[in-house]
Amino acid sequence: MKRRRFVDSLAGRIVGVFGGLLLVVQLAGFFAIRQSIDGNARAQLASQLEVGERLLGRLLDQNAQSLTQAATLLSADYGFREAALSDDAETIRSALDNHGARIGANVSALLDAQWQLRAASGEGAGALKPLLAGLGQAMASKPAAAQQLVLGGATAYQVVVVPLKAPLTIGWVVMGFAVDQTLARDLNALSSLHLALLTQPAGRAAKVAVSTLPESAWAPLAGLPLGMSEFLAGDETMESRVTVLARSPAGEIRAILARSIDEAVAPFRQLQALLLGITLLGAAIFAVGSVITARRITQPLRALVRASRRLGDGDFDTPLPASERRDELAELAGAFDTMRETTRRRLYLDDLTGLPNRGQFARRLAQALETRPVAVLMLDLDRIKQVNDKLGYQMGNRLLVRVGERLQALPACAGGVVARLSGDEFAVMLPDVNVAGAEAAAAAVLAALEEPVRLDDSVVDVAGGIGIACAPEHAATAESLLSRAEVAMYEAKHRRAGCLVYDPAYDSGSAATLTLLGELRLALQRGELRLFLQPKLHLLDGHLVGAEALVRWQHPERGLVPPLQFIPFAEETGFIHELSLWVVEDAARLLAPWLAAGLLPKLSVNLSVHDLMKADLVERLTSRLQRHGVPPQALCLEITESAIMNDPARALQTLQALKATGFKLSIDDFGTGYSSYATLKNLPVDELKIDMSFVRAMEKVPKDAMIVRSIIEVAHNLELSVVAEGVENEAIWQQLAQLGCDEAQGWHIGKPMPAEQFEAWARARQVALAREVLPA
Repeated sequence: MKRRRFVDSLAGRIVGVFGGLLLVVQLAGFFAIRQSIDGNARAQLASQLEVGERLLGRLLDQNAQSLTQAATLLSADYGFREAALSDDAETIRSALDNHGARIGANVSALLDAQWQLRAASGEGAGALKPLLAGLGQAMASKPAAAQQLVLGGATAYQVVVVPLKAPLTIGWVVMGFAVDQTLARDLNALSSLHLALLTQPAGRAAKVAVSTLPESAWAPLAGLPLGMSEFLAGDETMESRVTVLARSPAGEIRAILARSIDEAVAPFRQLQALLLGITLLGAAIFAVGSVITARRITQPLRALVRASRRLGDGDFDTPLPASERRDELAELAGAFDTMRETTRRRLYLDDLTGLPNRGQFARRLAQALETRPVAVLMLDLDRIKQVNDKLGYQMGNRLLVRVGERLQALPACAGGVVARLSGDEFAVMLPDVNVAGAEAAAAAVLAALEEPVRLDDSVVDVAGGIGIACAPEHAATAESLLSRAEVAMYEAKHRRAGCLVYDPAYDSGSAATLTLLGELRLALQRGELRLFLQPKLHLLDGHLVGAEALVRWQHPERGLVPPLQFIPFAEETGFIHELSLWVVEDAARLLAPWLAAGLLPKLSVNLSVHDLMKADLVERLTSRLQRHGVPPQALCLEITESAIMNDPARALQTLQALKATGFKLSIDDFGTGYSSYATLKNLPVDELKIDMSFVRAMEKVPKDAMIVRSIIEVAHNLELSVVAEGVENEAIWQQLAQLGCDEAQGWHIGKPMPAEQFEAWARARQVALAREVLPA
């Protein structure tokens, strides 16, 4: 055998895995610490910016205090007050010039008691002059002296207003400083933070008025949002805090405090480099130790390689050689031998039931097919999901075990092989049994399942569908025989037939069926579908109350295709929704003139579970009715119990929308599903349609008659009308009438017929009723 490289060996993998894990852990720790450091640095940076914002406020307050003191001094000057009282403009202007120059004010002004400008001086007077009167009036409402930031042109000014009293207020002294680089430099010196003042006059673009940031960083400042954010200043990422200092109709002044993130985290970088070095050194030391340890472990393991290869080749009968070692490797050898024995026993058995599994069943079936004819029964249980959902999976598993025990105990299965294939599927192989014998065995299995299973305090009814396939009649190989038994099983469940023998017609994968399904879509375009109508009569007086619309396929080559040959497959593929829409469209086309003539008050149309799951079902149906001028009240939509219980919440939502639109709603085949009366009372339906299996048998089977009577009573108590389907003779008609049933449908009244024939039948019925001749 080719010598493998160290990197491909178990030792190499141990070293690689554990070294890699250590490296991952170390690196994860390193990056976690780095993230923590970065996070702390950013948190400190955010705190610094918040402190910087308060510091900026303090600096502005200090400037305001100085400015207020200067303005107060001027307002207290006796000569200035006298000049103001005597309206000596020359003296006023001179005092404003001198005093403003002495304190370095950019604007000095005097307002009269009515806030009108009397005099102004300074380089900022021109920019602020339009704002002085309104500014003074706004600030003078505050107690004592007041200060405010205002925007004059594109320059920010800090302005104070103090009253001029002699002794009453005869005017207002206004002093203002332009906010310049001095403020930004002071803040930077005190906090290491950069400051930028952004001024934006009304209707104009923002401008950087003051900034300690380099000019290359000015471009993104105007787009920063209020609060914390990051921006790129050249090659440097800055953390910023933006706040509005002043906002007025003249414009807005924003302060932007910023600091470099790299500068803030720089003190921590050296610590991170040291941590990375320690991480890499630890990984290297661990790798060396792993190599030594891995080689000590893998040497004795080579003795077990040959044994493991035998197991890999499927040799579960040869025991592993005994080992003289007493360490963990000896325990490993013992575990190998235990695994071999356990695998030998369990490879072919189902863990839950102890029955042969699918693999063992297929092998034994293949062996039997080599020498004798064989029948296969495939059983799929009903309601296992409900047991799991309501009682728990443990109860479901116990039920499967009990079913397996019943099958093994059946005399009909004696001499055969009972297996659990998967989930709720079982299979029985019967050697030397023909089709008739297989059907008898299936009947015995179904009879055994009829007895309820008691699980603690719960009693569970068990049922299922059985498919039968025999060799050599249906298949010659184990795989084909199982496949065809499964096809028959699903057909039996679909038809609720109990058990069925395989027929090629059941195989939805056959070429004929696939061709039929492919042609169904074209049938809509070619106009091959026909609408047949079966009348409904009122049981009290026999007058026509409606009809059920049923789709038929007039194939150009195959003739009239039975519904069972294309409706089930249309449901499986979802194409049933297109068929439903076609039926509604054609029913509306026929119903429009009949409504106008008073011939027929309503038509019933069947909806499938696929229809109920369509979110736009209401819009699709109403649009087709509107094209023909038919109101929704003239259409009764029949939905089966199973379609509603497939997704009760979704179905209820759709039914409520249909009811709100005006459609009549009916539950079709009532009595065959699993809906409770508690569910029924919450459904927005108008009628119940009793399943024909109960109606047809009620004449001869008292229990079915009791079921029909119970349904009628419950429906009437819920204020629902009742339709009996499957009325085949006069005796059933009379029996239903005595029970108070409202409407009837069946071949005794009339079979499904084409539209033209139905119209003639309905008119004849009208004439007969007018003459008081009431044929049943």
